[in-house]
Amino acid sequence: MADAVSYQQMGTAARGQAHTLFAQTMGYVALTAALFAAGAWLGRDLTGAVGLVAWIAAFAVLISMRFAARRSVPLTVALLAAFGLLIGLAVAPTIAYYGDMDPTAVYQAGAATALFIAGFGAAGYATRRDLAPLARICFWALVALIIFGIVLIFVNIPGAGLIYSILGLVIFAGFVMFDFQRLRRSTDIAEAPLLAASIFLDVLNVFLFFLQIFSGGDR
Repeated sequence: MADAVSYQQMGTAARGQAHTLFAQTMGYVALTAALFAAGAWLGRDLTGAVGLVAWIAAFAVLISMRFAARRSVPLTVALLAAFGLLIGLAVAPTIAYYGDMDPTAVYQAGAATALFIAGFGAAGYATRRDLAPLARICFWALVALIIFGIVLIFVNIPGAGLIYSILGLVIFAGFVMFDFQRLRRSTDIAEAPLLAASIFLDVLNVFLFFLQIFSGGDR
């Protein structure tokens, strides 16, 4: 009887910790998204060259988060905030371009992204099947997609932009499901900033793919 009570208490504690981790992670995602939006607004008049520098800085900060996570959660959160702002500055010229060309596409992409993340995130969070093999497949598919994107720089293929975006959404559907399953399975609160960064990158890529689709695919 005592063992049964002990197991029940452990189960309750684990569920409480899981809920705390979920809330904290999604709070960090919201913070990163807000700073991204601020960066995108501040950098709306930046040139592409400055945006490229911001991209490099953003991913340098992202890599630094891996090392900081072992030492200090507050430092990792601060780096996550810096990442959100820098990636906003990096993407600002792209969003400004699409916003000038077709403002409706930006709103449509945002709404579609919210539905996409909610749907596939819920599916990944609920599934009991291990999605790690799916994540490995998606990784190599993403590598192939990047190579395809490089080819498109030199070769003109009709409808290639739309095909590229649809394939990207398929790949990131797998990543979204995997990351939300990681969120459900993790019990380490210190992992929250890293999980948030991963989920935010999923959101950003999905948004950019939808943005290209709603703006006309090949334009």
